[in-house]
Amino acid sequence: MNHSTTTVNVLIVDDEQKMTSFIASYLANEGYGVREVHSGAEALRLLETDGSIDLVLLDWMMPGMNGLDVCRRLRTFSDVPVLFLTAKSEEIDKLLGLEIGADDFITKPFSMRELEARIRVVLRRTVKRSAPPDVPEEPMWKRGRLSIDLPGHTVYLDGRPVALTPTEFKILVTLAKSPGRVFSRLDLLEIALGEEYSGYERTIDTHIRNLRKKLERDFSSPELIVTVHGIGYKLGDPQ
Repeated sequence: MNHSTTTVNVLIVDDEQKMTSFIASYLANEGYGVREVHSGAEALRLLETDGSIDLVLLDWMMPGMNGLDVCRRLRTFSDVPVLFLTAKSEEIDKLLGLEIGADDFITKPFSMRELEARIRVVLRRTVKRSAPPDVPEEPMWKRGRLSIDLPGHTVYLDGRPVALTPTEFKILVTLAKSPGRVFSRLDLLEIALGEEYSGYERTIDTHIRNLRKKLERDFSSPELIVTVHGIGYKLGDPQ
């Protein structure tokens, strides 16, 4: 790998120090900047104060605060990409990780080449949290109560910022750029997470439910994100 311009900084979070040292050595040889911590609490303290981290490699199973708890807490203040390192391979576990804001996962044991390839995929998809393809060029999208600052990756409702996960943001922007168009679950999944997640369409329902909790006046009667039964979802009229 050749980082000719900007070094990508990776934070490795794993309680197994031999594992972190091995990964760190490999990634450093590939041109990455690498930092290591060995607990969830350490990771959160660092990420709250250090804005230079470009990607987090996060172990799922750690004593004390596990990876899921770390990711949940992280998503309250940061949208840095998260790649889970996990021994879990069940679909429900993967869905849970995606639903709380992870960007990808790799199942142990894995090769260093596979890990580095996954890192590159995640960075291509999420670096700088660029908006989905074909979004309007205007920096601010407004409709009724809802405003979206595209370059700032921030959503406002009635003028107040709303904390969204990266996946929730991409789904909302996708709906907003084509008001009235109905998107299938597969459409939204591929835009938000990529084609490699085909088969996980039902996870979109969870993201939509979370968006409604954050944006709707009445969660039980949504007006902003509307279900079109048998097809998918569209943006309503957020007045």
